[in-house]
Amino acid sequence: MNTESNTRVSRRSLLQAGASLALIRALRSRPVRADVPNGYRIVAAPTRASLAGLGNPQTEVWAYNGTVPGPVVHLRQGEPARIVIENRLEQDTTVHWHGIRLPNAMDGVPGLTQPPIKPGESFTYALTPPDAGSFWYHSHANSLEQLGRGLAGAVVVEERVPVAVDRDILWFLADWRLTSEAHIASGFGNQMEAAMSGRVGNAVTLNGMVSEEEPVRAGERIRLRLVNGSLARIMALRFEGHRPVIVAIDGQPCEPHEPEGGRLLLGPAMRIDVVLDMQGEPGRRYRVIDDFYDGLSYWLTQLAYGEKPPLRRHPLDAPLNLPRNPSPDPDLVTAERHELTLQGGMMGGGTMIGMGGMMGGGMMGMGGGAAWAINGMSMIGDGHAGMEPALTFQRGRSVVLSLRNQTAWWHPMHFHGHSFRVLTRNSAPVPHRQWQDTVLMAPRDTVEVAFVADNPGDWMLHCHVMDHQVSGLMTVLRVA
Repeated sequence: MNTESNTRVSRRSLLQAGASLALIRALRSRPVRADVPNGYRIVAAPTRASLAGLGNPQTEVWAYNGTVPGPVVHLRQGEPARIVIENRLEQDTTVHWHGIRLPNAMDGVPGLTQPPIKPGESFTYALTPPDAGSFWYHSHANSLEQLGRGLAGAVVVEERVPVAVDRDILWFLADWRLTSEAHIASGFGNQMEAAMSGRVGNAVTLNGMVSEEEPVRAGERIRLRLVNGSLARIMALRFEGHRPVIVAIDGQPCEPHEPEGGRLLLGPAMRIDVVLDMQGEPGRRYRVIDDFYDGLSYWLTQLAYGEKPPLRRHPLDAPLNLPRNPSPDPDLVTAERHELTLQGGMMGGGTMIGMGGMMGGGMMGMGGGAAWAINGMSMIGDGHAGMEPALTFQRGRSVVLSLRNQTAWWHPMHFHGHSFRVLTRNSAPVPHRQWQDTVLMAPRDTVEVAFVADNPGDWMLHCHVMDHQVSGLMTVLRVA
């Protein structure tokens, strides 16, 4: 597998015709409305995309409406919408509306919440998003391969009152494992890889393309929505010469704050909204660097300042706080408390630990079975009928979950149908009033989260490193 540093070298030789790139990016960013009242019609089908850059072979992908990522779905907070998904693949599919608090029947988990969409058939998702913010949609059937071949897109739920910025920009980030001929590499579901960090790719795209630069103007204020649509890649982004301010995480507003150490930590499936006051010099370029993996840093793109004079001499005099969403506050005094322990995976010394404890030789999961467990139980695949819940909550109860990562690997843990308040990490209070639906856990971390179990149904809780999910790091929580 190529490293990120190899990707950086190749991108410089691949990128040409910047004006053409800008034109294609503009065309791709347009949402695709269709003949669906208050909604969209989105078709999942094979197509080709220029993932390796202009002048290189196109890549065969699976995509929504012929683009990677799929069309941006623009919704309005509190207004009903209908999205028709048509399946033109040769296998079953579904769509999960990641982070949106919606009815259980619309959650898109095959077998658990809906029958899969068969080839040639369609399914209508009806939802009324209660929260404004940045969300995304992706396949939840054969999810490791379908997401890995391109079936994903962003959802922007607009606030009722516009936010005071000059531009609202979306960066949908993803990585791909490409061969030298720009084909998507085979090998989905490699069991050894599943027991470690998952399928990390060797090419990174921004809105479906290798990005040389992103145009900005001095003095403007930008709301930048970052979405990590990768299968497994964790990102730590630094904006050279700039001070991004985090205003929302996973679509939920937080107290505005600068990231620790200036790095935006973005696990798979996470979203972060930042405000950037463009205080650089006209004509200059400033790198955006991802340096999460030791010794494998690369630059994702550059902020390219035009030659125009600054839009304003001083930062815009407007508050950074976003209006709060209507997530109910949990009652921490009366909340019921539970512990969920993440287990398994490859450990030090070539051994693995899982449901049965230590297994010499590291062969757990190598034959296609479970490599991970939660509280000693493994659920493999993408969801199916008859999945028994690990915990059942009475509707309306406040719940505190203690998530304990006993493994040697990072896990972005995603809870369907709810957002939770992140209370503590390793016993230290988490500041800035952070609500999330996907919490990134480092090895040996313990994270406490709290929520009100107000959305009835059977909801998945799983790791969003997709190799980890399909090989056991998944459970169901029931709200009755």
